[in-house]
Amino acid sequence: MNAAPLALNRSLKPLPKPPVRIVHLGLGAFHRSHQAWYTQHAPDAAEWGIAAFTGRRPDAAAALSRQDCLYTLVERSAGGDSFEVIGSIVEAVDGANTARLCELVAAKETAVVTLTITEAAYGLAADGTFDAGTPGAADDLRALSAAASGEAGVPGTPLGRLVLALARRRDSGSGPIAVVSCDNLSANGEVARRAVLGLASGWGSGLAGWIEANVSFVSTSVDRITPRTTEADIAEVEEQCGYSDNSPVVAEPFRNWVLSGDFPAGRPRWEEAGAVVVGDIEPYENRKLWLLNGSHSILAYAGQLRGHATVADALADPLCRKAVEDFWDEAAHHLQGEGLDIPTYRRALLERFGNERIAHRLAQIAADATTKLRMRAVPVMAAERADGRSGAGSALMLAAWIDYVTAGNDFQDPLAAEIQAAVALDGTNRVQGLLRLVSAALAEDPGVVALVSRLLGSFATTPAATPAST
Repeated sequence: MNAAPLALNRSLKPLPKPPVRIVHLGLGAFHRSHQAWYTQHAPDAAEWGIAAFTGRRPDAAAALSRQDCLYTLVERSAGGDSFEVIGSIVEAVDGANTARLCELVAAKETAVVTLTITEAAYGLAADGTFDAGTPGAADDLRALSAAASGEAGVPGTPLGRLVLALARRRDSGSGPIAVVSCDNLSANGEVARRAVLGLASGWGSGLAGWIEANVSFVSTSVDRITPRTTEADIAEVEEQCGYSDNSPVVAEPFRNWVLSGDFPAGRPRWEEAGAVVVGDIEPYENRKLWLLNGSHSILAYAGQLRGHATVADALADPLCRKAVEDFWDEAAHHLQGEGLDIPTYRRALLERFGNERIAHRLAQIAADATTKLRMRAVPVMAAERADGRSGAGSALMLAAWIDYVTAGNDFQDPLAAEIQAAVALDGTNRVQGLLRLVSAALAEDPGVVALVSRLLGSFATTPAATPAST
């Protein structure tokens, strides 16, 4: 078609861009389908522009900047696609540009910093504590010290860069600000607080005290399935919309955002776009982390072991479907709260997962297992065993992961070297070594080790293979 770029094809005269009042770290597809969508649909959107910074690479910022930060959101349902141009991101920046990050966070007009940096990026130990000796933290602390001395120092992690920017806000006297984690972590606001304060305390200069007094850490539960964009998606937007968009985002129609915490400098009226503001977020977090994310982990490992590539394909496999339902039954024992409506939520998940037009790749979900399993399998198993039950559904998730990494599959994980070392062990030692990377308590429980060991091979592709008896 050779259509002109999106920025040149707006049917109406562009409105003035809203001022930057939100800084986002982790520019990617999920942020653009979720927080940016809610911000655009808030009734006061004209007052709240987003400056979004990339994580590891500048590519997404460069691509968006070429089309004036506009992009198309494709909502893909079983009945067809709809298209909407999103314009709430007004600036897209390379994450390594800490000068611009510091300038924006230090500005008095900036009220909110949101984060989608992945679970592994928070860098806390398995017990939830901050460890200044980890490579990422140690490198950041050296860079922060260099920056404080006027030398060239650029923190390598998003949280290190955020700490540097918060120091500039303190020095500018711009007042309080909210930091909002939108990653799939239980009590993610508290996790962000511990990680930021850990880095700030290690750096010194009194910054930790200022953060304690002036930075609110907001917890959220976020939910919208957003697979990676494909070349076919780009071609479809050009064909259906009549313009060329190098950065469209595809997402399911469903969306959910629950927030809990203070916004001392204000925020958009997200609740009028459908977000939910609550006092106690934990029940909502656990419902999403265990039922949606937990089943995603089961499908990611079991499904690939069975030869499947997408969530919809894996869910259609009776063996994988049963594993999901069994885990949900366990998790439901510990999801008690007014308004959670677990049966309805489960039915909705089955419908969402079964949407074959959303090609959510299992390989994408499988990344960073050691971080994810701590929040998805471990709490449910611990609660089940405390109540006198085996926790076999949770154990099957862990067994599927062990089989997956043992089979020689490529994987991304912050503890990749440790996983490889444990895989090289034999028998029970291998199971125990891998479990230890997820939970030291589970690894030291002989009953858990024996249970997980019995479940190994449950997703073998031979017709005679069936889950081991529990």
